[in-house]
Amino acid sequence: MQSQESSTAEISLNDQPGHLIRRAHQISVSVFYETLGRDVTPVQYAVMRTLQDNPGIDQVTLAQQVALDTSSTADIAVRLEGKGWITRKLLARGQRELRLTAEGEALLARMVPGMQQMQNALLGMLSEEEREAFIELLSKFVTVNNERSRAPMRT
Repeated sequence: MQSQESSTAEISLNDQPGHLIRRAHQISVSVFYETLGRDVTPVQYAVMRTLQDNPGIDQVTLAQQVALDTSSTADIAVRLEGKGWITRKLLARGQRELRLTAEGEALLARMVPGMQQMQNALLGMLSEEEREAFIELLSKFVTVNNERSRAPMRT
């Protein structure tokens, strides 16, 4: 019986899921910046989209919904507040309520065409059936492995 090390060494790097997922992430981030510029990071976009769908949620819930640790989420919230895109209000229980500002809402509205362009750039080489299968399999992978994450998503 082969050891785990030798059997892994026989698998081409380009056939290893972890490597391909890392490369896909690099490509996705690169296309995001090429398409939308550098004013908003992909993670800031995810935070703002989550706030758009859940106005008034607290930072801990936000962190759980975007699968970030609470410290990173707090840092991002401070930056977004500094740009005038969100408000943070201290609640009686010590948590912070987060909301998009009108400027934040307008920014997301302006980003819609770019996000559609980005999706087409990333998935345009796939047929509609392949796109659906890709997203379905990627979603399944993320869902099944959620608890293995350093910051599991909670909905």
